[in-house]
Order: sequence, then C-alpha cells, then structure tokens
Amino acid sequence: MSKWTIGALLSLSLSTAACVNLGGGKPPVMLLTLTSSATISANDIRFAKAGEPITIEVPAAPMAIANTRVAVSDGPVAIAYVKDAVWVEPPARLFQRILSETVAAKTDKVVLDPRQFAIDPGTKLSGQLKSFGIDAQASQAVIVYDAVITRDRGKSVNTKRFEARRPIAAVTATSAGTALNAAANQIAVEVAAWVAGR
Repeated sequence: MSKWTIGALLSLSLSTAACVNLGGGKPPVMLLTLTSSATISANDIRFAKAGEPITIEVPAAPMAIANTRVAVSDGPVAIAYVKDAVWVEPPARLFQRILSETVAAKTDKVVLDPRQFAIDPGTKLSGQLKSFGIDAQASQAVIVYDAVITRDRGKSVNTKRFEARRPIAAVTATSAGTALNAAANQIAVEVAAWVAGR
C-alpha cells in the first residue's frame, strides 16, 4: 500500500470521526437515567397461575414531559427545560422500568412487560404521569403519578394518586437527575405496597 493511500485513508477516518454525532446538533453535556434502589436477585424464580401475573405499562404523559428534556415549571403556565440535560429515554419509559423492578423486588408477583402482554396480562398497572420535573418556585423535584389497577379484563378497577417531592438547591442537570431519581424510587416503593395489598 502506497504512502498516499495510507495518508488518504487516515485523513478519511479522522474526518469521518469528527462528523459522528448521535443526536444531531451539539451533543448534550449530560445524559440522565433513573436507577431502581430495589433489585431482585439473579436467580430469582417465580411461578404464577393464569390471571396472577401483573403487567406494568408505560404511563401516559402530557407533551411537556413526553420527550427527553428535563422539564422545569415556573408557575401554572410557564415551562422551560434544564440546560444541558437530556434523559436517555422519555421519563415515562424510565419510570415504568423502575416500577417493574421495584414491584418485582418488593412483592411475590410475576411482573411482565407490555411486550409480554400476549402471554397472560393478568392484573394491569397503568396510569398517567401528571408531573415529572422541577418546580422552580418551590425548589423541588416533583413527580405525580395517577395509577390504575385493572383486573378481570376491566371488570375491576382501582385508582390512586401518588406524589413525591424532593428539595433541590439549584436547577442543574446533576441535582435535577438525583432528586427526580429519589422521588421516582419513593413512588415505586409506595406503588409496590399498594399492589401487594390489592
């Protein structure tokens, strides 16, 4: 291989690497996710009869939080987003994963993902995230989740609102992510207790 060919290939590879951008535009300074504080062991084995599993669905969410930005409310009508902070997935999907892991860890339920729905949905946990972001006026991370438990294919329905707040000293990517993660785990534990008692 000639020196010219090697030089051309090296130049091409460097220019290609410089052009790589996974998100389009300037990449975010920080990607945020939610992590469950409750986990099940690697060898956990469970059994459920027909109708006994619980399927945990991704909650519905308003457009303000149905994206990957970290929402900041400033009063009843103004919404902004935390600078340089982006969720790795929309919050509703991240929240569903924490709910699933926590319910599985805190109860004896067989927990199914919606993609396993055809097996046997059993009991369904669905709902809506009414709020998932920062309240700038109160300096708090706020999550409000309206949960719905449905049994016997809609013959039995129970609802309950869950709310968690965590103080936040400054509206930054790190502090917002940490506070929202704590609030999400609080609600997940409360939901698991509610599910276990149904």
